[in-house]
Order: sequence, then structure tokens, then C-alpha cells
Amino acid sequence: MNWAKYKTKKIRTVRYAVQVLFFFLIFYMSIIGIWKGVLVLVIFGMTIFLGRIFCGWICPFGLYMDTITWLRNTLKMSHWPLPQKLNQTLHKTRYIIAAMIFATILLGFILGSATLLDLPNFIWLRPPFVPFTFFLEPLQPLMLPWKPPFGALFEINGAYFTYPYVGEIMIYLQKSRLALPIAYIFTTATLAASFKVRRFWCRFCPTGISLSIINRFKPFHALPLLSLSKDSQKCTKCGICKRVCPVQVTEIYENKTGKVKTSMCILCLRCVEMCPHKNCLSLKFTNKPLHKNCNQ
Repeated sequence: MNWAKYKTKKIRTVRYAVQVLFFFLIFYMSIIGIWKGVLVLVIFGMTIFLGRIFCGWICPFGLYMDTITWLRNTLKMSHWPLPQKLNQTLHKTRYIIAAMIFATILLGFILGSATLLDLPNFIWLRPPFVPFTFFLEPLQPLMLPWKPPFGALFEINGAYFTYPYVGEIMIYLQKSRLALPIAYIFTTATLAASFKVRRFWCRFCPTGISLSIINRFKPFHALPLLSLSKDSQKCTKCGICKRVCPVQVTEIYENKTGKVKTSMCILCLRCVEMCPHKNCLSLKFTNKPLHKNCNQ
């Protein structure tokens, strides 16, 4: 099958436009200042009810990586698919990093350095909740019109250029001369890796952890409400859905029929966009189709 002739760019174009819109919205919020703790709750609440749509359609870091992918495609350079076992292992590191963040805060309450009286500090993610700022690092704009308190990579005519997680590196290594060099190494390494491996950092990002583990409890079986669905009768096992997935999800291909449940899927709808079989894959809210592939 010459699957390339079914290629379409409609969903990809719309998604990129939505990402750019949220990029400017988040940049504006960083200027006026918002309750960071509330933003963390909104992101995780969104994950519970809508799956990882934040990762696929909103996350600024995701936009940066998708732009790098667009550049690589323009240069007609091939990407590197990761071995499947390695890919699955890397995806699990998200939960390890997130667990360490929660454990750091919990330890403060256990050791008595934090008390229930500190709970209001969660609104602005002040001590002892500072580690939660790690979840907001993917929202970091690349340029700020003022010098950020944690420092920046460099400055040009009053514009300060930074990068996701650079703030965390600067904060925790501020007493070390290694802070700026490590920040540059991290930035260079992730940019280079994202050029060859699609959505590279999504494998590690703790902000992208899925709370779908609660689905194991009967009252929550319907969550998340937004999900991919597959009609096995129209599937020919062509494998296109596996090849086009930026985070190399295989469950869409392996699933026999019905709702596709995987914490790796970022709902970018690339598989729906590229599937050559009409109405084989669809995006559903509860049980109502929101979008179906229309290729024939």
C-alpha cells in the first residue's frame, strides 16, 4: 500500500495553530502573574478528565519540539525511532521524577519543617511547595522582557532568553559555578535529541504524567472522557498508526476494538489524520465522536 498518498495536514495545521495561540496566552499570563498552584491543579485536572490533551495541544515545550520536527522534515532528514522497550522504559521515568517531587514536599511535613499552616503557600508555590514549580517548567517562554529571578541563558538589548527547566537548574545549583554550563548542556542536548527523536522530552516530562491509574477503580472507569477509539472491522493492520505516532504508541495498533487506553498517548491525533481507512480511528468525548478520519 502506498500509504503516503493518504497523507493530510489538516489536523496538524489546526493543532499547530492552537499551540501557537496558547503559547502567546501563557506568555501573557507569565507577564501579569497568576496563581501557580491553581495552574498546577488545572493541568492535572485536565489530565484526569481529558487525558493528555495538554501535552498534545497546549504545552509550549511541545510546540518547540514540534517546530524542530517541522524543521527536520523541511530539510528532508529522517528521524530516529527508539527501540520499543527503551521507549516504554523512558516513559516510566515521568512517574519516577513526579514521585520524587511529591516525596520531597511530603518529607518536609514528616520532618516538621512544614506544617498545615503552610498550606496557603500552595497558591503561589512558595515553601514548602517550591518543588511543584518543576511541573510548570514546560510552560516557560523562550524570551522574557525582564531578567528572571533565577537568571537567563543570555540577554540581548533587554530581552532575556531562557528555556524550559533552566530556571530549576539555576535555582538548585545557584551556589555552584556549574549552574550556567549545565543549563547550556541541557538546552543543547534536548534540542539536538528532539531534532532526531520526535517529542523527545515527552518521555521524561513529569507534567505529562497520566492520572489514569484511577481508572482501575470502578466508579472512574469512564475517565478520561476524551479518548481515541478504534473499529477493528475496518483495520487492516497496515501499521501506519505506529509509524506516525511521535511518542511511538503501539496500543492503537494492538488494540482490538473500542476505547484505546494508554498513558503514553498525547492525543495529537496524528494516527487519526494518517489512517487510510475511513472511520477506523476516531476521537470521542464519552461515547460521542468528535472527529473521525475521512481518508478512503
